[in-house]
Amino acid sequence: MLTNNQPMSKHCSFKAGGLAKYFFTPKNLDELVTFLQNNTKNILMLGLGSNLLVRDKGFNGVVIKLKFLNNITIKNNIVQAQSGVTLAKLARFCQQKNLNGSQFLSAIPGSVGGALAMNAGAFGSQIWSFVNSVTTINHKGLILERKVSDFDIGYRQVINKNKQEYFISGAFEFNKKPEYDPKNILKKRKETQPIGQASCGSVFKNPKNHHAAKLIEQSNLKGFCIGGACISNKHANFIINKNNATATDIEKLIIYIQQTVKSKFNIDLETELVIK
Repeated sequence: MLTNNQPMSKHCSFKAGGLAKYFFTPKNLDELVTFLQNNTKNILMLGLGSNLLVRDKGFNGVVIKLKFLNNITIKNNIVQAQSGVTLAKLARFCQQKNLNGSQFLSAIPGSVGGALAMNAGAFGSQIWSFVNSVTTINHKGLILERKVSDFDIGYRQVINKNKQEYFISGAFEFNKKPEYDPKNILKKRKETQPIGQASCGSVFKNPKNHHAAKLIEQSNLKGFCIGGACISNKHANFIINKNNATATDIEKLIIYIQQTVKSKFNIDLETELVIK
C-alpha cells in the first residue's frame, strides 16, 4: 500500500520527525520486488523505527516499512528470520527451540533488518556474531544471497561491499551456552533504562575504553533539555521526547552533548542513531 505525506512521528520510537513524501508497506516479498522494479525514488527502509530520526523537513523519497516481512523458520538448527521480525520475537523463538545465545536480543527494541544494518548488541554480545548468511534485495528488486565475508563488520557498524542493497532476512546459528536469563535481562533493562518513554534507546556508541553514559553523566548533563528533548535522569545515553519535542530539538541536544563531552574529555561521541 502506497500513501503520501506520512508523518514519521507515527513510525519512529522518538515520536518526532517530518513527513515521508511517499510511504509504502509491502504485504509480502513479491510485492516489495515488484515495487522496487518500478521505483525511481530515493529509498529509506524502515523496521520498528527504534533507531531512526527523520528531520522536520521530512524525507523526499519513499519510506518502505517491512513489518509484514515477519516470517521465522528453523531448519537444521539454523534460524531464518525476515527483516520485520522483532528481536524480542526472535529471542523467544530461539528459547522455545532450546537454542542458546540469543538472550541478549530481548533487551534490544528493534527488528532483524535494523539490527543487521547496525550490528545491534547488548550486554557484550552483537548480532553479527551469530549470522550464518543474509538475504538482501537491491534497489532494482533483485534478491541476492550474501555471505558474512561480503560485509565489513565492526562495533555498531556494517558496511556492505555491494552498494544499494537492503536486508530482507538473516540466517542465524545460535549455539552458545546461555549467558543470561531473559527475565533477568528484561528486569535489568527496566531498572536501568527509561522504558515506556519516547526514545531511540542508546543514542551514542561507546567510545573505546569508555561508556558514553558515564561521560555524559560526568559532564553534569542528566536532565538537561533543549525544547521538549531531555537527557534521561535514569540513563544518560538516552534522550527522551518529554514534551512534544521536534526532531530539531533532539538533533540540537545531540550536538550539544557531543560538544560538551568533547570540551570536557576531548572524546568524540558518535551516534548509533541514524538521522535522515
